[in-house]
Amino acid sequence: MVRPFHIALPDDIKKGLTTDIYFVRTKKILKALKADKIKVSMEVTSGSLPRGWPWAVFCGLDDVLTLLEGVPVDLYSFPEGTVFKPYDMDGLRIPVMVIEGPYGEFCIYETPLLGLVCQASGIATMAARVKKAAGDKVVLGFGIRRMHPALAPMIDRASYIGGVDGVSSIIGAEAIGKKPMGTMPHALIIVLGDQVKAWKSFDQVVEKDVPRIALVDTFYDEKVEAVMAAEALGERLYGVRLDTPGSRKGDFAAIVREVKWELKVRGYENVKVIVSGGLNEENIPALAEAGADGFGVGTSISNAPTVDFAMDIVAVEGKPLAKRGKFSGRKQVWRCPECLVDYVRLMGEEAPRCRLCGGDTKPMLRKYMENGEVLVREGVDEIRERVLSQLEKLSL
Repeated sequence: MVRPFHIALPDDIKKGLTTDIYFVRTKKILKALKADKIKVSMEVTSGSLPRGWPWAVFCGLDDVLTLLEGVPVDLYSFPEGTVFKPYDMDGLRIPVMVIEGPYGEFCIYETPLLGLVCQASGIATMAARVKKAAGDKVVLGFGIRRMHPALAPMIDRASYIGGVDGVSSIIGAEAIGKKPMGTMPHALIIVLGDQVKAWKSFDQVVEKDVPRIALVDTFYDEKVEAVMAAEALGERLYGVRLDTPGSRKGDFAAIVREVKWELKVRGYENVKVIVSGGLNEENIPALAEAGADGFGVGTSISNAPTVDFAMDIVAVEGKPLAKRGKFSGRKQVWRCPECLVDYVRLMGEEAPRCRLCGGDTKPMLRKYMENGEVLVREGVDEIRERVLSQLEKLSL
């Protein structure tokens, strides 16, 4: 069978067609032995984070609920958008999700489940790091062109949850209930053969509620085109975008300062300067300090490394049991909301007090599904606000 665009459809995923074959064989063996109803507890944990990240953003829970809806399992999880570290204060792996039920009923979903949270968490984490680096400046997600288009809604949703203020794709914006945001491509200017004609045509044709942001690095020096755009559109110009190619950037921060200065001395200090092209959490601070008002960030977010989650059995029929290297037993994670540190304890143990501040801790694994019925689904804005509130207490 040749699949259009070579992608798995939602029904394919729900049927278990995107799983590894050994889970299908495992299910067959368990059923033959009438052992498919044996109940297990499984934890989702991460032993390390990519690139030495000190923390990550947990993302993808909503998709996991969709995956397991109707499957006879209970699911406990950190709320989506929770910042986490791989290990607690005592060096124990932190379970961010727990699934309980007959193993034969849900074993085929391990592969897609991990895929859903591994990639979304990586993207959300990178978006959060970029947003942290940008401070109060606007960040737009421009990265969908670097990945398979079927993933656009997931990429933009995870990016928005991580902290970007808007996304460029139509379907991604629809997924988060927002309007897509963007400027204009170099192609428009090149086809028309004239920057001013392109800017004025955009102003005349495009809906009035779309900010007028002129791309100002196509043919001439950036500061020259920025002034041309300001003079052409006047008060209607919201901002200019610098998408200078790497071969021409030199000191990009210096270019930003020049453009800001030349606009200011001509009375256009209200015109925003938006920069894009090769941006990440490392080079954004210098550009923000130079006066950039916003950032269009693509590849570094959409191509973010995945968070390496694993899923392991820790109890069978309520009895602690795990493979070597794993800590058996059903657990709860307790967090100090002030210090954002965690303590892993066996289920039923008393809540510990925070060793750093002496304050109370709160349970993090909350019930989201009971016997295949979804109990809670949070809105994307609520999840995003959770991320932003935690970022205030974190550093890169």
